[in-house]
Amino acid sequence: MQSRRFRPIDIVSAGELLVDFISSRFVRDLQKAVNFKRLQGGSPANLCINMARLGNQAKLVATVGDDQMGVFLRDAVAATGVDTLFIREIAMPTTLILVTRSKKVSNFQAYRGADSFIFDEQMTDELLSQTNLFHTTCFALSRIPAQVVIFEAAQRAMKLGCQVSIDANYSPKIWSDREEAQRYVSRYCELGALVKVSEVDWERLYETPLKDPEQAVKHFSNMGAKQVCVTLGKEGCLVGDHKNAQFLPSREVEVKDTTGAGDAFWSGYLTAWLDGYKPLECATAGRRMAELKLAHFGPFPGPVDKTVVFEDIIQTQS
Repeated sequence: MQSRRFRPIDIVSAGELLVDFISSRFVRDLQKAVNFKRLQGGSPANLCINMARLGNQAKLVATVGDDQMGVFLRDAVAATGVDTLFIREIAMPTTLILVTRSKKVSNFQAYRGADSFIFDEQMTDELLSQTNLFHTTCFALSRIPAQVVIFEAAQRAMKLGCQVSIDANYSPKIWSDREEAQRYVSRYCELGALVKVSEVDWERLYETPLKDPEQAVKHFSNMGAKQVCVTLGKEGCLVGDHKNAQFLPSREVEVKDTTGAGDAFWSGYLTAWLDGYKPLECATAGRRMAELKLAHFGPFPGPVDKTVVFEDIIQTQS
């Protein structure tokens, strides 16, 4: 095992920082939701914050509105220890999302605003050259100017020796041009990306059921991805590369909220990757982090002990 922490910044996460309004009760659709709890949200932001909670040096590149919700988000991020220097405020509303509290897949409705207005000056070569991992999402790539700016930053990051990562969390509600989304995912894989995709994401992106998860591993690997992790909900996940794939089963846990579980999983995975672990070991750390999140409503209240997240890896090795 050899550490991949060669630079002072462990991760730069670029994309949406927004307000989640999550229904207080478990409901299937928003029409039945009455009361909501306000929480900081956005997949890149959640991933970045979880990385910081695990002790990583993390920076978030995002844009919020110059309104009270924007102030709420900046304060929420700063309180977790994530550097807010690259969070920009602009004269338009902060992005909001209504989300159903769910034990499976949440339903949501997005009200887009400032999140897609990310610009070149937020991601300099100086920043990227000091970074080990550069991460983004399909949500972040769904609109211009963020789409072009983030992808070009990923290209520069790769050339500067930074590993790129993507959560292929595609949804037609966010990105109506499915073919464009497919092209961007393919181009991102060509950069040698670490790819996370859920079974639901795959079905939304390619409009076909994922009958064999190994198909997805091969698909993204053939496009150039370095590692691929396919999450399969309550079944577990499949992780691998162009050579082989390994299955990791899930474990039973009391589910209090599924929102952000995928981001929690990927934060455990990437933290283990930075520490030099192999794909299945990274997935094992991701599983533990996801279990902790599923058992908790809303964001983690504070730091997460990395030794707890890694304990299953350590037990396997001993």
